[in-house]
Formats: sequence, C-alpha cells, structure tokens
Amino acid sequence: MVMDLERLGVDYLLVNSTNEFLAEYSDLQENARYTLTKFSGSTGDALVCKDGMVYLFADGRYHIQAEREISDGITLIKLQPGERQDDVIRKIIPDGAILGIVAEKNSQARVESFNGINIKLLQLDPVNFYTNFNHNKIELLPQSLCGKSFEEKIANIPRPFFISNQEEVSYLINGRDFSKNYSSKIQGKLLLTDYENVLFTDMNVSESLHGIEVLPLDRCEEILSAVDYPVYVDKSSINAKDYAALRYPENRISPIKEMKAIKTKEEIESYKQAFKSTDEALLATREFIMNAKETSEYEIAEVLQGNFKKSGARSLSFKSIVAKDKNSSLAHYSNSSRDEIVKDGSLVLIDCGGYYDNGLATDITRVFFKGNPSDEHKKIYTFVLKMFLNAFNAAITENISGYDIDKIVRDMVKEYPIHGYTFGHGLGHGLGINVHEAPPNLSLSEVAKTPLKNGMCFTIEPGLYNSSTFGVRLENSCYFADNQIRSFARMPYEEKLIDFSLLTETEKNWLKEFELV
Repeated sequence: MVMDLERLGVDYLLVNSTNEFLAEYSDLQENARYTLTKFSGSTGDALVCKDGMVYLFADGRYHIQAEREISDGITLIKLQPGERQDDVIRKIIPDGAILGIVAEKNSQARVESFNGINIKLLQLDPVNFYTNFNHNKIELLPQSLCGKSFEEKIANIPRPFFISNQEEVSYLINGRDFSKNYSSKIQGKLLLTDYENVLFTDMNVSESLHGIEVLPLDRCEEILSAVDYPVYVDKSSINAKDYAALRYPENRISPIKEMKAIKTKEEIESYKQAFKSTDEALLATREFIMNAKETSEYEIAEVLQGNFKKSGARSLSFKSIVAKDKNSSLAHYSNSSRDEIVKDGSLVLIDCGGYYDNGLATDITRVFFKGNPSDEHKKIYTFVLKMFLNAFNAAITENISGYDIDKIVRDMVKEYPIHGYTFGHGLGHGLGINVHEAPPNLSLSEVAKTPLKNGMCFTIEPGLYNSSTFGVRLENSCYFADNQIRSFARMPYEEKLIDFSLLTETEKNWLKEFELV
C-alpha cells in the first residue's frame, strides 16, 4: 500500500464503504473498505497511511463485529457516542500531508469538510473499481400506496435541481426495484429543469414515466457539463465527481429530505399493513424457536426469511440478525451460524424487517428465551423495556426532537448504571425507502435536533450489551401523529423475561396500554 500511495501522489488514502450513489448499503463486491479490511458493517471507512498503518473506524454498533472480522495489520478505532469519524481522521493527518479521496465515492460536502488539508481527488478507486450495473426493472407504485404523483412532488422544488440520492430519486418518481434483498431503491440520477426532467439510469423502464425523459447513466456527466446556467445541488448527497462536472453548481439543502420524511396518510396506512405482516412473520418464527428441541441461528434465519415471504414481503429490508447468547451483544451481528445451537437455556435476539408492496422498510427487534431465564436475563431485559417505555411515552413539548428523546434514555442509564452493560448506539433512526434515513433521528448527533413532525416514522430501539454474556435490544418502529408517538409494531414482549417488581406502576400501565392497542 505504501507503493500505491507513492504512485498516487498522496500520503494518506481514504477508503470508503460507499458507491457512486453514496448508498449506505452497497454490495460487498463494490465496497472498497471491505476489500481492504474484510469488515462487512454498513458504515465506517478506512484510512491508509504512508507509514503502512491502516486504520478502520467503527461506531458502537460495530466494535465487536469489527474486532472479529478485520484482517491482520488493521488498527481499529472505536468511535464513541457523539464522536465523528472525520474529526478523528483530521487529527491523524499532519500539516502539509496530502489526503487522497475518491471523487465519486465521497460527497462534495465531505470533501470540503477537510478544508485545511491538502486534498487530491482521485478519479478511480485504487482499491476497488468494480461498478455494479443495474439493468433490472423499475416498478412504479400506484398513487393509492404513495399518495402523491411525480408532478405533485416536484411542484415546489426549485429548478434546475440535480438529485443523485437514490432514496430521493425513488421517492420522487414513485419507483422501486424489488429484484434483490435489502433495498427497494432504483439506481438513477434526476435532473429537473423548467424545460424537461431527465432520469439517468441503466434500469429497464417498461412503464411510461410521465413527464420524464430517460437516458443511459453514462450520459449524465456529458449532459451536466453542457448545462451553462446555475444548477441547484445538495452538497451532502452529490458526489464530488458529479459536482465537478457542473459549470455553475449552487448549493441548496435538498427539500426532498423532509418531503420524504413526512409520510402521506396513504403511506402511513400501507405501513400499518406492512408492520402487521412483519409482526406475523416474527411471531411465526418465535413459535418455531419455542417448539424446536434444538435449532441453529442459521436455520432460524432461513425460517424467518420464509415467514417474511409467506407474509407477502417482496424482500428483506436488511440482512436479518439472529444472535444467541454472546452473539446478541453485537448490535449488528449478521453472520448467523450453523454451529450456534439454540436449545434450552438460550437467549435469542432477532432484528429483522421486510419490504412490502409500498417499498418502505419495516424494522423490529425482539428477544426470546428457551426455558427459564436467570435473574440476570430478566433484570437486563426489564431495564431495556423500561428504557423503551419511557422514550415511547415521553412528554411531548413544542419542537421536541429525537435528541430530546434519546437524552431521556441516556439519563436513565447514567442514573442507574448496570455494571458490565453498555448502551453504545443511538436510540433510533428514521424509516422509509431506506431502513435508515434522516431526518428524523434519535441520537446525540446534530441531525437528531430536527424537531419531530407529524407523519415522520422512526424506530425506538434501546439496548444493553455485555460482550462476555449477552445483549438485549427491544425495537419498535413508530410514527408521529397528532403530536403523539404511536407504534406500528404490536408484537408482544416476553412476559417470562419481565421482572415486574422492577417496573413502576406508571410503567406497568404504559406496558398494558402498549400491548392492548
């Protein structure tokens, strides 16, 4: 790698997990960070240094997984809650050094955030230059599922505007791709002008896209470079290569972020049905676990996927987590093993979700136990349940944000710390075409300070983890309506894991109300 850096003319090289669309979940075959480090988590980049050091950055969800997966010679930097990866990178790079950044795999905003550091934009990724060309079919949703037409959605968008975020493009054209697991997004970029609307994609468009001209994706740079007037872009979602192609780019926060965050009544109603089916799939899987004398994580995951299919899911919304005992302490454990046998005395955590006909991701986490749980199992499960109940029933004030709700739970953990168990991730995330979207967000981050608005959908998923024993996470997907938090999920909790003596009378009533609705 030292020789590579010399050839590239840089002292440090940023190695990304993203593709040219800056997607959170890119296929591992096009994930350069995975190619370099063998870490398969959805977020976190690597930094290659001229002295041969290679750093991998992972947040609290992935600390243990990263330790298990990374190649020899990789140094893991464990980011703490509220700590930003790029702030740590800036501290590593000395004055005068040159940082190589792959232009098409980083947003323009991120490139500019490294101001003060000498940047060299690279046109090709020296670690992994694989491109996943998508020629699958775009399916157009009926208005009964999405609530608004393309024309209605773009009516208030200032023009000309160039949009390359996959969720935003999919949202605007009401298009989905159900051909593969873990995504319903289409692969395309959209240019909106006063004269025409152009979708750049290599996907098969068999249905008429009313009011949209379709061109191959490889025409995008050529068309952008020919536009001789200012074009609005959101620097946080356009990659640096596309940004450089424009003659007169003008930064503007994308209005589509909030548009798609606030779900229509049609989307909310279709979401309710999707979550009803999700509950059914998980309940059926619970029955399988309880009735099987012995089974494995892998077999449970296979049964779970089959139950999602039976419930009408078009695909899974992310790779299901089926984790027993110590594995449940990994917040994003996803390599369900044939060798991990679930039997009497096993705790099992399942985090799963699916895409149904509306193309919106569902997400839920429950913890089950075969046999009789110990007092330790009951104590941790009950405290996590308390965390959820207090967040779900937060007193709603004007302009309440996910940051405020996250703080309620974090203050509980500070006031009543449980030795050996940590809560190392945010309380929740927004939901939509992608299983993670923002706004809204429930965490210590700045984006979490965005006030909640009616129609926003998000998870509440507190957890406590001990790498030597087990972890518990209880996740419900919720929505904000009439200035109140309501739950899509109705999946009951495990009564034998609840120590009711640890619940206050108020919390007991909250639990009854939650399970009776």
